[in-house]
Amino acid sequence: MNTNADLLKELRIDRKAPSPPSRHGLWIGLAVAVVVVGGAAAWFAFGRDDRIEVRTASVVAIGNGGGSASVLDATGYVVARRQATVSAKITGKVRQVLIEEGQRVEAGQIMATLDPVDADAQRTLAQSQVGAARSQTDSVRAQLTEAEANASRLGRLVGQKLISRQQYDQAVAQRDSLRAQLATAQRNAQVAADSLRIAENGVDNTIVRAPFAGVVIAKAAQPGEIVSPLSAGGGFTRTGIGTIVDMDSLEVEVDVGESFIGRVQPQMPVEAVLNAYPDWKIPAEVIAIIPTADRGKATVKVRIALKQRDARIVPDMGVRVSFLEAAKPAAPAAKPGVLAPTAAIVARDGGDVAFVVEDGIARRRALKLGRTLGDDREVLEGLAGGDTVVLDPPEALADGAAVRVADPASEDSAADAE
Repeated sequence: MNTNADLLKELRIDRKAPSPPSRHGLWIGLAVAVVVVGGAAAWFAFGRDDRIEVRTASVVAIGNGGGSASVLDATGYVVARRQATVSAKITGKVRQVLIEEGQRVEAGQIMATLDPVDADAQRTLAQSQVGAARSQTDSVRAQLTEAEANASRLGRLVGQKLISRQQYDQAVAQRDSLRAQLATAQRNAQVAADSLRIAENGVDNTIVRAPFAGVVIAKAAQPGEIVSPLSAGGGFTRTGIGTIVDMDSLEVEVDVGESFIGRVQPQMPVEAVLNAYPDWKIPAEVIAIIPTADRGKATVKVRIALKQRDARIVPDMGVRVSFLEAAKPAAPAAKPGVLAPTAAIVARDGGDVAFVVEDGIARRRALKLGRTLGDDREVLEGLAGGDTVVLDPPEALADGAAVRVADPASEDSAADAE
């Protein structure tokens, strides 16, 4: 039998009991479920990659075989056939130097000037001597005119017996003497004029000009230094202003061993490669074989002309040359083809085909095959060098199908796992 205390406990509210479910929470759960199911359906419908995964390889072009073979290789240097260290014709002090290394000069261009004080003084003296000689000539010519008139007058008088014969003879002698003096004065004036021209050449010799067009490769003098065309014997006198090279005269000189010189012929085609530019092949040909041998090195010097002019070719560069046989034209039937992996060639519809990948699409190509070379096959028609072909094309692969190139790294990982 329950007591009053037990009845009161039954009337209390239990705060720990769970509340009844709410309709609002039920709708939220239903919405989440719909979103999850819809996303999965959308991924299945649109996110699935239906492209066929394939492996690919590149097609390699085959050379046409029409080139020339090398019969001999040699090394040498680029040299200039026209190179000059320009100097003044006279000894003098440099006043100006108008060149710098790397500068191009034309024929007759002024490279430097010397101090012209002495040359100017010599020219001034020669001009004075010319003036004096001409004055003397004019004086003698005036005297001669008077003597000729006097001799003519006395000749008429002696015919009339008005003067003695002696007076007439003296007048003739005076005239002839003045004629000789005039000839001498004229020759002296000519000598003075020649001396003036020499003095003017001396002034012109103070100007150093380029003998031909070229590029300055060395500057040897500075203003204030003494230059001379002769060696100073260890003093402070320079022997040149600068060195210029005619870049159009560059050629190659190589030393060929005596044992191999028989393989080289004049006008023989040559391929030259500069050590500074190993990927640049310069066409050339043999100019001449120098008809003398070096006893110490047992070599013969060969001159080679470069058929290509370029600013990158400079004197004293090292060069390797290959002497080539005359090029032989390829036979008409020997049309160059390509090499494709044998795994890329399959038989479809009674013919040999391959699939070329272009922008993610497989394109079917009909092939004309040639020789079998190891794991490759020569393809005469249907493929070009550089094409990307599908290896082991699956039966489901058709022309125009979308493909995806397999990642080489993932394939290697799978192979290692196996």
